[in-house]
Amino acid sequence: MIFRPCVDLHEGVVKQIVGGARWDSSGGPVTNFTATHSPAFYARRYREDGLTGGHVIMLGPGCEPAAREALAAWPGGLQVGGGVTADNARAWLDDGAAAVIVTSYVFREGRIDWDRLKNLSKAVGRSRLVLDLSCRKRDGDYFIVTDRWRTFTETRVEPSTLNALSAYCFEFLIHGVDVEGLCQGIEEDLVRRLGEWSPLPTTYAGGIRNMRDIEMIRELGQRRLDYTVGSALDLFGGSGVRYDDLVAVQRET
Repeated sequence: MIFRPCVDLHEGVVKQIVGGARWDSSGGPVTNFTATHSPAFYARRYREDGLTGGHVIMLGPGCEPAAREALAAWPGGLQVGGGVTADNARAWLDDGAAAVIVTSYVFREGRIDWDRLKNLSKAVGRSRLVLDLSCRKRDGDYFIVTDRWRTFTETRVEPSTLNALSAYCFEFLIHGVDVEGLCQGIEEDLVRRLGEWSPLPTTYAGGIRNMRDIEMIRELGQRRLDYTVGSALDLFGGSGVRYDDLVAVQRET
């Protein structure tokens, strides 16, 4: 179980955005934090502290230069997602991404497009593809969501889905969207299920407010899940979790 850092980008700026309700009535994001530092600043910090497998996520158009700036500052140390397709995935790897992260491209009309997934996996290699299966709960089950996390697909996060998808990627990234950015606690039921079901290394994100929540991920996830911290982290203006503490824990493991 390790800490995976993040660089979330909106309009080319590092931000922390509320999850399921992150787009307000005017079409803009509900934002918890807007950085004054560059994307490269955060990437260099992660590099200096030896943190690998972090995520650069482009939340909407216009973020490509900022993403490339982060990748250049920590080549081979960060994964990139947001608008990735079979046509541009290889270019992102050439720009220094350790892997590409994909959600919407492999879904069409609410279903998994297996042809797209197979082509994408073939284009970059299974070992460099991460599937983002961020989800929301409905009627007791978790469903993968797309379109800025607003649209429910027909695909449940369940053992059969995870096992089938695992043939084409090497990791899953899964946000508990209903608690993302709220700093009110993790999606405990989702963490428990992922700890029991996931056949691949999996990073959980969403709702972490303090170190106790991280310990709950360790316990409920059976030490099988990695985690990322956003709005609660002091690096992003939060007060619940100290970045230096996470680095210290990482060095002890």
